[in-house]
Amino acid sequence: RCTFCIIPYGRGNSRSVPLGAIVEQAQSLVENGYQEFVLTGVDITAYGEDLPGTPTLGQMCRRLLAAVPGIKRLRLSSLDPVEIDDDMWRLIEHEKRLMPHLHISLQAGDDMVLKRMKRRHLRHDVYDFVARARKLRPDVVFGADIIAGFPTETDEMAENSRLLLEECDITYAHVFPYSERPGTPAAKMPQVPGNLRKTRAANLRSVGEANLARHLKDLVGQRLSVLAENESTGRTETYAPVTFDFAAEPGKIIDVMITGSDGKKLQASIEETTAQ
Repeated sequence: RCTFCIIPYGRGNSRSVPLGAIVEQAQSLVENGYQEFVLTGVDITAYGEDLPGTPTLGQMCRRLLAAVPGIKRLRLSSLDPVEIDDDMWRLIEHEKRLMPHLHISLQAGDDMVLKRMKRRHLRHDVYDFVARARKLRPDVVFGADIIAGFPTETDEMAENSRLLLEECDITYAHVFPYSERPGTPAAKMPQVPGNLRKTRAANLRSVGEANLARHLKDLVGQRLSVLAENESTGRTETYAPVTFDFAAEPGKIIDVMITGSDGKKLQASIEETTAQ
């Protein structure tokens, strides 16, 4: 129950879907041609705490991939960096169907702000998580949710968040100016002026945009597998957006040559393209 979040008040405590139901739904989708799956939820790393035997998120993912071999790609929604279990670390290192794209429920990069948000992690935990994941899977990239202008945030605290995005090389920065939610503890704290929230958000976005542009530039000239989301666009394994110079078949994973980047998305050629 983070101090800024109204969700628990509206939806109650987290409820985990049993593995059998997840497998059944995934198998049905595979049979209908779906190849990429995203496991999502509120506080997803708390999965299983309310189920018999308290299975972890990593155990559930391992069993799901074993039970449904037709899953070609698996992604995860926001992860709490201090709640990654041993099974998940093993999947990150060895399971190629788990995409090298991890999204962190970061929210802030300053310890005092994180404490006032009532988050589980501190600044160093994020650095440790990123370093360990990169050691196990060198091609992994990271996204992160981050709030700019949380109540009581000073210029120094905001700079700590900016530095974290820069030093951890967060490729996909989902930045939001803080927005009060009536009834939450944060709404009663001393507020940062709205124009300052927007300025700080813009500063964070500029770091994320530079990180993304650098990642995309590094991919130019490579042959990559891309999931076609429609005839003209798709996503790489690291979630980089791609535009095609040919008409792709939506829903198919295709091998393409990356021919260029405009800093926001990649361009891909049909040359020697193969579909799965």
